Amino acid sequence: MNFRDVLSLAFRTVRGNKLRTGLTVAIIAFGIMALVGIITAIKAMNQKFTESFSTMGANAFTIRFKERNIRFGGGNSDVKLSKKGSRKEKKSNLDKKITLDEAELFVNRLGFPATKSISVFGNRSNIVSHEARKTSPNVTMFGGDDNYLLLNGFSLAFGRNLNRMDVQTGRNVCILGYDVASKLFKEGIERAENAVVRLNNIPYRVIGVLESRGSTFGFSRDNVVITTYKNSDRNFPSNFSFVIAVMTEDILKVPAAMGEAEGAFRAIRKLNTTEENNFVLDRSDSVAEKAMNSLGFLTISATVIGFITLIGAAIGLMNIMLVSVSERTKEVGLIKAIGGKSKMVRRQFLLEAIIISLLGAFFGIILGIMVGNLFSKVLNTGFVVPWNWVLYGIVICTLVGLAAGSYPAWKAGKLNPIDALRYE
Repeated sequence: MNFRDVLSLAFRTVRGNKLRTGLTVAIIAFGIMALVGIITAIKAMNQKFTESFSTMGANAFTIRFKERNIRFGGGNSDVKLSKKGSRKEKKSNLDKKITLDEAELFVNRLGFPATKSISVFGNRSNIVSHEARKTSPNVTMFGGDDNYLLLNGFSLAFGRNLNRMDVQTGRNVCILGYDVASKLFKEGIERAENAVVRLNNIPYRVIGVLESRGSTFGFSRDNVVITTYKNSDRNFPSNFSFVIAVMTEDILKVPAAMGEAEGAFRAIRKLNTTEENNFVLDRSDSVAEKAMNSLGFLTISATVIGFITLIGAAIGLMNIMLVSVSERTKEVGLIKAIGGKSKMVRRQFLLEAIIISLLGAFFGIILGIMVGNLFSKVLNTGFVVPWNWVLYGIVICTLVGLAAGSYPAWKAGKLNPIDALRYE
């Protein structure tokens, strides 16, 4: 018998024991489904993070008082190593927020050719009203300038952007997010342009409406209102630090721009050469990467769960193959009596184990991708297929089949043909 005949015989044997094969395939498929499903969901989250936090593009960075706090698991990833000879700063210096004067001085002083923007976070509990309609007290307010929309990935559906005169005078003008405009102007969001709304009972003239950006992890990114940072600071003074955004023309110029910006802002913050920065330069395309690094424990968990299930499946498969050897002892004796070699018998049982494992991999991968993409549908991202883990799943299941089938195949190959034929 050649290899094709042995493979055909192995397929017929697997097909002939449907219940036993089905149970083993289901166990293996569950382990692969858990592994591939969680990895697919993590890739979907990666897409959403990239979309949410990299709106400025790879050629931009921000100057913040503190790093964005993005943490999903245990462990402390905020450990900082102090430079040798550095002086310990006072707590009051570390807690020194970026002020409006510092932000404006930096924008005026930075000589590097780049687009710069100043912004400040208002709060998340604002109410916007128009005539008899009003929003829930959960509208997020931002104060920005004429470059704020560009550097934060916003685009206008109707109306105009903030201009320099709006910023300098701090007059009461605002841009509404898509959800806010839709709630207040049900007849059509285009009616919002040039209308007067009340932001926390203060009248504002609407100069524009933003295009919809969807939601991130269940939180709408369209439930916002944007005014100028001077107006926000005057009408709704908060304890939040100002944020400075810088965008270069070319991604290759970003490191040079960050170096010059750091030097300029250190001088503005009055830091001497031995003091560490009390601000953070945050490159926009690295935020999603930091967020995904904090999700690493999910990948580890998925791998552990998958391997534990596969170990159990391997043990179950080995037991089933040993039972199969006992049930087919006469068949093995007959094959050997007509000239079949022990090597051929071992190959048949080994191929049966591998076929069952690969069937488990096939169904597990399909189910895992389907389950993972249910999560991507919730996040409103594209269809995700983790091709590397699809390959890993096939390889892992092949190894499981080899490991589980080796001993039963060896045992079947060692059977004496005369004793096997007499076996009852």
